[in-house]
Amino acid sequence: MNASTAWIRLQSGQLTAEIDPLGAQLSVLRDAAGRDLLWDGDPGFWNGRAPILFPIIGALNGGHYRWGAQTFPLSRHGFARGRRFDVLRQQTGEALFRLPADAATRAVYPFEFELDLHFELRDAELRVTATARNLGADPMPASLGFHPAFRWPLPYGQARSAHSLDFDAEEPSPVRRLDAQGLLLPEPQATPVVGRRLMLDDALFEKDVVIFDRLTSRRLRYGAVGGPNIEIEFPDARYLGLWSKPGAGFICIEPWRGVADPTGFSGDLREKPGMELLAGKRGTLITTMVIRRID
Repeated sequence: MNASTAWIRLQSGQLTAEIDPLGAQLSVLRDAAGRDLLWDGDPGFWNGRAPILFPIIGALNGGHYRWGAQTFPLSRHGFARGRRFDVLRQQTGEALFRLPADAATRAVYPFEFELDLHFELRDAELRVTATARNLGADPMPASLGFHPAFRWPLPYGQARSAHSLDFDAEEPSPVRRLDAQGLLLPEPQATPVVGRRLMLDDALFEKDVVIFDRLTSRRLRYGAVGGPNIEIEFPDARYLGLWSKPGAGFICIEPWRGVADPTGFSGDLREKPGMELLAGKRGTLITTMVIRRID
């Protein structure tokens, strides 16, 4: 087990990836010509790159949750993104990271767990698998999500305004938005997707994230017509968040297994939308994201 602070480098003939053990965060993704596909974490807009979200997705009402008779504070998207993971395995095209429970996690999330992040790079495909395990005897509530930020525009010469998301299927269902506290508003809004295509525009993000909670597709393609694209596949994610900041050079495409508290929510953590209850003694929650560069 390695507690290294150095970024872990993976290579194939077509892609290079680097993962920061702090948060087990994908921090670099480059094509064979050395062009950056991932946001660089410029703090002038947002210092993240591709954080892992655990054990919750989104914000809690009042910044805390209830578990039985106890109440615990927990920040938006949980604590995993700010914790250093151990490096369990590292090879040319593969790496495995693990975050175990400790005194600091138990203070805000009183469960015995281990969270693994496995990265596998082959040719033009990066597969990321997150696995949460309940090591305790009692049930454990958990959510998992990905938050990768891709360059907008991609480095292939097309205009920012030419970039779109093309879903695998038509997406006519309404979308959801958040209030000023980051909580899920009850009123659905008309989808910005026309057929299968969503043209990207800063106006989409003037009111923060766009949330798909009735998603049909489990795969989409990001980019501009006439240039290389990125395909993102998320076979087991029920929710999808799209987020940027007006004028920023990134678009976050976020497959989630969970979502923020609804406005006014006061229930137990196990009642939070999208939470899954892991059985005691190694009950697991697994979610996968696949990123492909498509010519």
